[in-house]
Amino acid sequence: MTLPLILASASPARTKLLTDAGITHRILVSDVDEDAATAAAGPLSPAETALLLARAKAESVAAEVSETLVIGCDSVFEFDGLPYGKPWEPEVARDRWRLMRGRSGVLHTGHWLISTPSSSDGGAPVAHGEVTSAVVHFADITDAEIDAYVATGEPLQVAGGFTIDGLAGAFITGIEGDPHTVIGLSISTFRRLLGKCGVSITELWG
Repeated sequence: MTLPLILASASPARTKLLTDAGITHRILVSDVDEDAATAAAGPLSPAETALLLARAKAESVAAEVSETLVIGCDSVFEFDGLPYGKPWEPEVARDRWRLMRGRSGVLHTGHWLISTPSSSDGGAPVAHGEVTSAVVHFADITDAEIDAYVATGEPLQVAGGFTIDGLAGAFITGIEGDPHTVIGLSISTFRRLLGKCGVSITELWG
């Protein structure tokens, strides 16, 4: 029997990636305090942070369910060696874009997949994780373009303050790596993690 899949994320982009790939799933958002989780872990690289938070999200949801697959993801943008999450505020997004334009950064997405046992068999969950990274090259856009983009609100609640599957796609000149990584969930990575859990991705096709 193929276990049902739960996406432990509220990200519309991630659920769209799964849906477009024909993967049946439902959403159950975790209640992880990301700031507390990273503070407790101590100094981490951007990639390590992405995997830590993906694991925390997956484990939070997996603790509430049984006989399911749970995938948790988290994305962290690395620029000049420093981690950047969601800007939240327009001024923060504007300043960040002025730094990024004409340059490149790395988007890291952590993936953590858990296969939970039934509540009656007493077995331990099986879990596997992986980080994928992609280099993003930005166009040398104008102040007016930055202001117009920030005014849309799109960059405020996405890692790094940009998307490639939305309005900011016009400001991206190239991607080195899996574009799905930049959107927030690498389908090919998900396939590998499923395989480690003994599941073929074709079993999840709706």
